[in-house]
Amino acid sequence: MSDKELALEILRQIEDASAKIIHRFSIIKTVDDFTHTQAGVEKMDAICMMFIVIGESLKNLDKVTQNSLLHQYPQVAWKNAKAMRDILTHHYPTVNAEVVFYTCKEKIPLLHRTIKQMIEDMSSSSPNEGETQ
Repeated sequence: MSDKELALEILRQIEDASAKIIHRFSIIKTVDDFTHTQAGVEKMDAICMMFIVIGESLKNLDKVTQNSLLHQYPQVAWKNAKAMRDILTHHYPTVNAEVVFYTCKEKIPLLHRTIKQMIEDMSSSSPNEGETQ
């Protein structure tokens, strides 16, 4: 598998995880929806797992692309997305439901659109474009 094919596979994983967050979050209207019922807590847990998938995938994408791809799409705070994975992985018991709510509402739709654009851009580029030497 070429580096470009691997990068596209990773981008598709991120697209899938962000789509799952959007779907799971669609019934959440307030932060209390995450915190006041067992079903809400389970929904937040499932969403947080997708945040971890996104963060880990972004780190892998940086490796595959030698840190050359993400900076081309500055509309997303990539460093923050990767940092969220670290926070969730290492400090999950102290995760703030308000931060999760805000991220789902304000950040994930933009990330999802950007990832879709990245896939489109990479898919339409020439076969060797983006290849690492």
